[in-house]
Amino acid sequence: MPTRRRLLAAAPLALLGGCATRFYDEGGEQAVPRLQVQQPGLNPLNGGLLVDAGSLQPGDILLSAMNGAASLGIRLATLSPVSHASLYVGGSEIAEAVGEGIRRRGVDRLVAEESMVVAFRHPAVREEHVARMQAFVQETVGQKYNLVGVMLQAPFAVDRKLCELPLTPSLARDFCLNGLGAVHIGLGRSDRFFCSQFVLEAYNRAGLPLTPADPRLLTPADLLHMREGDVPSVRSHQALQYVGHLKFEPPAT
Repeated sequence: MPTRRRLLAAAPLALLGGCATRFYDEGGEQAVPRLQVQQPGLNPLNGGLLVDAGSLQPGDILLSAMNGAASLGIRLATLSPVSHASLYVGGSEIAEAVGEGIRRRGVDRLVAEESMVVAFRHPAVREEHVARMQAFVQETVGQKYNLVGVMLQAPFAVDRKLCELPLTPSLARDFCLNGLGAVHIGLGRSDRFFCSQFVLEAYNRAGLPLTPADPRLLTPADLLHMREGDVPSVRSHQALQYVGHLKFEPPAT
């Protein structure tokens, strides 16, 4: 039946809905460009690494998830295994934006309280960048959380899936995301931060921006997809290197 055939043909695209894609060329004269789709990434069960806090360097980005309802809601909305982002500032401490505001806490507490923690690294971070990040953290610790920004993220997270339909070119995807972001979240800077916005702003203040996109539009999932070998949701200036997992709890079977 023609209708049934059309539905079957459309099924693969439906499965990819909301995941950024791109074509890449493996090289060679006879090479055919292949379609690459966003992936959930490495973990200790599929070739990833388990590392400890001694493997971290200042400026590393930690992405994590908890078992609670709030974390689950974020992961479902963003189709991602992570729901929180924080910045390693050295001295076995991270800086992060949480409901109570901008704070520092020990890496050991982060690992104890989260169900999964994975670290990524910008390969161009230098001492001067770290010093600027630490100054930004010192300036913002104690500031209030960007609760309004997080609330506005909820409808935006749904509508932005239209920008990430399969085969959408990266420039068109960026234009779409920025346009929807202006409608949902508005324009201009914010002096309050939620978790991923805080990490991205720290890199902006360090003079090493991760992306030209507005930090208020991005989530921990967007940071995850900036890693090497994946398809970023927005243009990124530098792919992040996978350092390893500080904690990983396999899904219950």
